[in-house]
Parts: sequence; structure tokens; C-alpha cells
Amino acid sequence: MDEVFDKLKTLQDILSEKIILEQKIQEIPRLLTTQVELLARMKKSYIEKNQDFERAKTAAGEFRNLLFEAESKREKAEKNMESATTQREYEALDKEIQDAAGKEQEYRNKLQREEKVISELEELMKQSQALIEQQESELEERRKSIEDEVASKKAQLKTLTEREKILTPDLDPDVLFKFERIIRNKMGRGIVAIKGGVCMGCHMILPAQFANTVRQGEEIVFCPYCSRILFYEESEQEEEDFFNYEDSGSLSDLDEMEEDDYDEDEEEDDKVIIDEEE
Repeated sequence: MDEVFDKLKTLQDILSEKIILEQKIQEIPRLLTTQVELLARMKKSYIEKNQDFERAKTAAGEFRNLLFEAESKREKAEKNMESATTQREYEALDKEIQDAAGKEQEYRNKLQREEKVISELEELMKQSQALIEQQESELEERRKSIEDEVASKKAQLKTLTEREKILTPDLDPDVLFKFERIIRNKMGRGIVAIKGGVCMGCHMILPAQFANTVRQGEEIVFCPYCSRILFYEESEQEEEDFFNYEDSGSLSDLDEMEEDDYDEDEEEDDKVIIDEEE
């Protein structure tokens, strides 16, 4: 069994390293998430700016046409003033000129505002475009770096798997299955020593008879508390004293101790009742 335990200890290191590598391979691509989300937000912002830009261009075109119409109407009215023959015609043309001039100013102001918006949006879009291109370049470099890192770790994983295959042929498949599951659930520790009757994995005190079975090393024994495989290791404590069956109990002794305590409590209760009656 010593050879089996040695193999399990070596296998434990290999499996622990494999689990860490597998976790890193899964986690590495997540490092891109923040950059990808940032790039998506930047592109969304750029699209919104572009939509505002197109709306401003359309509005500017409409105000430019309205301004042209108002100017044409004013100029036509001014020209007709020269041929006005009555006061009524003169007043009508003058009102038409004033209204057209008012519209001109209104459309000119609106056109200027839209042109200002267009100019500002053009500058913002240029800046956004530059930032997007920079972010895309950095993201591509980061993605390439991550792909290289993942490839490197997969190569390490392959080497570990090959080492694992060398160790496992002579081991019980059921034991291997449980062993790997324990390592994944117990932070990389699937086989631990028992010292002075204490499991070094969960630090629970084991019954002497159970501990002595581990000490004999004739079979693979799992800790009843943490499920790890146990192997015996000498401690500073006197092992002969600890493994004295007459002084040590077993898992079933816990029930017997509870029953003894219960009987003693009943005797104490009876004694109190008698004293009260007296």
C-alpha cells in the first residue's frame, strides 16, 4: 500500500495543478469582458452621436430652404413696392416685407444653431472614432495575448494529463473517481496523514480502532468526517499509549458515553427528589 499512497500523493499534486490550470483557462477570457463592454458602449455612443448628426443635418437643410423662401418673398415684396400705386397696396407690401424679414431672422438663427450642433457633433464623432479604433487595437492585442496564454496553459495541462496517465493504470477506478472529486471539493487535498489519531485534513479525532486500521496500511481508508484518503504518519506522541484498545474507544463508544451520562443525570434527579421529600 505504500506504493499506492506514494502514487496518490504524486497524483494529488498533478490533479491540484490541473484543476488550477483549468480554472485559469476558464477565467482568462473573462478578462476581456470589461474591454469588450467598454468598446460596445463607445460604439453605441458613436451611433447615437451619428443619429443626432444626421437629424441636425436634416433640420439645417430644412431651415436653409425656409430661409431661402423667406428671402425670396421679401425681395419680391421689396421689388413690388416700386410699382405700388395706392396706400393700401403699399401697406400690404410693407407688412409682407416685415413678416418675411422676421421669418428670415428666425430661420437664420435656427440654421446657425443647427450648424453649431453639426460642428460640435463632427468633432465629437472624430474623437469617438479615434478612441474606438484605439480600443479595438488594444482589444485585438489583448485577445492575441490571451490566446497565447491559453495555448500555453493547455500545453501544460496536456503534460500533466500525460503524467497522470502514467500513474493511474494500476489504481482502482472507483478510488480514482472519489479521489479526484475530493480534491476538487477539498481545496486540492485528497490524501492526508493521520497523526496521534487526528485527521490532518479536518482535524477531527478518530476512534483508536479506526486509526489503527489506517496504521496497518492494508487497505485504502477514507476519513468518516471529511472523506479524504488517510495514511499513517508517526507523531511525537507515544503511539502505544494512544492505540491501547482498552483505554480508547470507537465511533460506537460515543453513543455509550451519552447513555452513561444520561443514567448519571437520572440518579442525580432521583437524589434531589428524595432530599426534597425529607
